[in-house]
Order: sequence, then C-alpha cells, then structure tokens
Amino acid sequence: MSKHLLSSMSVARLDNQQRRRAIVAAAVPLFARKGFAGTTTKEIAEAAGVSEGLLFKHFPSKSALYEEIHREGCLGDPRLERLLVLEPSTAALIDMVHFMLRHSIVGATPGSEQETRHRLMVNSFLEDGEYARLALQWLEAHILPRVEASLRAAEAAGDLVALPTGFANRFWFGHHLAAMLAFLRLPGRDVVPYEGDVETLIDGAARFILRGLGIKDEVIAAHRVAAYPAAAAAAAAQ
Repeated sequence: MSKHLLSSMSVARLDNQQRRRAIVAAAVPLFARKGFAGTTTKEIAEAAGVSEGLLFKHFPSKSALYEEIHREGCLGDPRLERLLVLEPSTAALIDMVHFMLRHSIVGATPGSEQETRHRLMVNSFLEDGEYARLALQWLEAHILPRVEASLRAAEAAGDLVALPTGFANRFWFGHHLAAMLAFLRLPGRDVVPYEGDVETLIDGAARFILRGLGIKDEVIAAHRVAAYPAAAAAAAAQ
C-alpha cells in the first residue's frame, strides 16, 4: 500500500473523528436545553454544520448519539484517572469524595461543559431518564467497585463504624448529595442560602458524606489536617 494512500486514509479517519466530535459538541447544548424528545436530528445537523444524511452515517439514531455523549463525558479527566489507580484505602476514599464534590460544584461554572451536562441530566429526569440511566450505570460499573474496595480497606484498618446500610447504598446517597448541590447552582444564583463560601460548602458536604459512608470522625479530622492544614487550622480557630 502506498504512503500516499495510507496518508489519505489517516486524513479521512481524522476528518471522521472531527465530524463526530463536532456533532457531539453541537448536540449536547441542544439536548440540555430542549431535552431528548424536543431536539430534532435536523436541528443537530444544522448546529453541527452537516447534512442529516451525514449525521445518520455517524450516528444511526439519537440514542446512539446519546451514548456517545455519555461516553465522552465519562472519559479523559486525568484527575479521575489518577484516583481510579490508587490503592484502595481510607485516604483514597476521602480523596474520591472531595473530587466528586469539587468536580460537581466548582467544575460546573456557568457556560462550562460540566454545567451543560448537569442540565442534560436534569432534562433526562424529566423525560425517559435514558441519559441519566447510562451515566449512573457507568458509575456503577467503574466507580462503585473502587469505593466499595476502599470501604473494605477502611473497615480492615478500623477506620469504619458499623452501619446497617450496605456499601452500595452509602455510595449512592453520597453521590446524590453531590449531584443535588450541583443542580441547585444551575439557575446561576444559589437557590438555597447556604452559610459560607463554596469551599466551606464542599468541606461541610464532604464531612457529611464521609460520616454517611461510616468513616470515623477522628479519621476525617486527621486526613483534613494532613491534606488541608491551613483550612483545618482556620476552622479550628473559629
């Protein structure tokens, strides 16, 4: 096979990837604003600058496009990738909780991709829930096992108190709090008059979730002092 043909094939593949990304980028804000049922393939094609025929060539259905949007949203965050390779432990669990809250709350600035995906999630709840189902199934497959492994490690280390709630439900309850805190910020101004700034909110929510997971208070405090000495000292002085 000639070098020219190989080069042409590489360019064609790159063009296809770019078109797929352009279609996904155009579809996300439309789905977030109008919902899955309310968004037409014609609108998506126009926003992406392609024909409907080309749209269907890449994505045979809106459901296929939904799955691609979800897949892209779950992959590629280097901070999450670093967390997922940590050895299961109490410290890893505490770091995951802080990441979840910071990613959901601070990462969702007005107009950001994360904020748009939060809107997509809320719209999904108001329709058939398919996008939300895909997103939560991904968490169940990739994040929940890591959390459960760290909870077992914390239990073995004596860092966990006995609770009647199973590990899976503890994880979901914590996730729901983080998600709701993010959703409450979608109007552009806080709906709930929480006390303190965003960092205070994250710190308080992290301690609430960690207690719900069963982590002992003294363990939470010790980790906070080690990881955030200035914040811990300021809180202690209040």
